[in-house]
Amino acid sequence: MKRTHVAMLAVAGASIAMATMAFAADLMGKSQASPIYGVTLPDGYRQWELIAPAEEAAPLDELRVVVGNAAALKAYRSQSLPFPDGAVLVKLAWKRKPSPEFEPATIPGAASTVQVMVKDSKRYAATGGWGFGRFIDGKPADEAQHRTCFACHQAKVKDHDLVFTRLAP
Repeated sequence: MKRTHVAMLAVAGASIAMATMAFAADLMGKSQASPIYGVTLPDGYRQWELIAPAEEAAPLDELRVVVGNAAALKAYRSQSLPFPDGAVLVKLAWKRKPSPEFEPATIPGAASTVQVMVKDSKRYAATGGWGFGRFIDGKPADEAQHRTCFACHQAKVKDHDLVFTRLAP
């Protein structure tokens, strides 16, 4: 009987410890979430598949690449809009700098932003089903920078499920 009580106490203690760690991890994640939308940087996004490269002229003067998770890639390949819930797009951006080896070419310089779009039609119903995140040096940009996301996407790509990027051929 004593062993059963000790085992039950050990299991209860382990459960409390795991719940505490999960709560602490959740709080840490929330502190790194974008204002307004609560979007975080997805795990492993730098290993995701390429959707398309891009180049921004002045004033941003950036090289960009958009990657997506499996749900986003499946939607792109099947050419089905709207994107399904669970689709995630990530845009990585760097300042352009001249290549030291080949003068006409540019290469990535300093990282400037990582921008994230998460499709969840219930959670983000008010913004066309998309939540937005903008991160600078791994930390969420301020609320003012996030306020412009939906308005710009709504004004310019309303008929493409608010997504600018097209799959590169």
